[in-house]
Amino acid sequence: MTDDLSEQQVDNAGWKEIVAKYQKPSLPRALWQIVNTVLPFALLWYFMYLSLAVSWWLVVPLAVLAGGFLVRVFIIFHDCGHGSFFKSRTANDIVGFFAGVLTLTPYYHWRWEHAIHHASSGHLDKRGIGDIWTLTVQEYLEASRGNRFAYRLARNPFILFVLAPVFVFVIRQRFPAAKANRRERHSVYWMNLGILGMAAGLSLVFGIKAYVLIQLIVIGVAGGVGVWLFYVQHQFEGVYWERGENWDYTKAALEGSSFYKLPKVLQWFSGNIGFHHIHHLSARIPNYNLERCHDADPLFQRVKPVTLFGSFKSFTFRLWDEQRRMLVGYGHLRKLRREGRS
Repeated sequence: MTDDLSEQQVDNAGWKEIVAKYQKPSLPRALWQIVNTVLPFALLWYFMYLSLAVSWWLVVPLAVLAGGFLVRVFIIFHDCGHGSFFKSRTANDIVGFFAGVLTLTPYYHWRWEHAIHHASSGHLDKRGIGDIWTLTVQEYLEASRGNRFAYRLARNPFILFVLAPVFVFVIRQRFPAAKANRRERHSVYWMNLGILGMAAGLSLVFGIKAYVLIQLIVIGVAGGVGVWLFYVQHQFEGVYWERGENWDYTKAALEGSSFYKLPKVLQWFSGNIGFHHIHHLSARIPNYNLERCHDADPLFQRVKPVTLFGSFKSFTFRLWDEQRRMLVGYGHLRKLRREGRS
């Protein structure tokens, strides 16, 4: 985040007027995005079926590519959950459900948890739902040895970006949260039935062992990329976190959500979600309008971008230092010990 943006008084009425112009869904854009996403995804599954008779060396690269398209399917699912992909609520719910089957994600349950994330992103007092486990330095120092070990394990890159995504999408999302209401719970059960039907059908075509292996590769790739995108969107240098009444929605959006500037091909596969600062200003903007909104006003363009290579620095971030107001690594703890603060 640039100093100019951090210090300026952001005109809430001004940005709301700007984003309102881009909140209108476009039926042609939405339908074209479904065609250029779901059709290639289906074709890749067909090519994998044909490739099984030749070699797994052909199947695996196709499965990896299918994982890339599944990320884009999830963005469609994501927009439907926000009610932004189509103008029609019914259309959003129907497409969202079927996209949920493909991504193994219960539609209403995810929508509920994700709404909490948007309402509390960057708020230190409201962590715990729809976000990545993040402790402050003081919380970590006061934690038991067992909790410290669990936290380090959860933040390990291999766990966070390889094992955890598969666990979350394949297993965790098969069960509703304890606080979920009736509709959210039922959405999990209906989604499980939908996924079971899809799995049974594809197992008959591919064979159960081949289907499971292919699905794990596809979900592993898509899940790992998805978790990484979500991680970088809220765990980057200069990120905004605040407590209590000091938390501000606009600052949390513009300074607590990254502008992840990706190469065009990766921007396409990720459905423009790198413009996350715009998305958090208004979740009603469909993904196909995010870049246009970003380009519409200098206020948005003053947000410092996180580049692809620059984002790798996020691997080193582990804790939030409330005194320094920045994310730090575990090496910072050794410095505190030398200073006698822990």
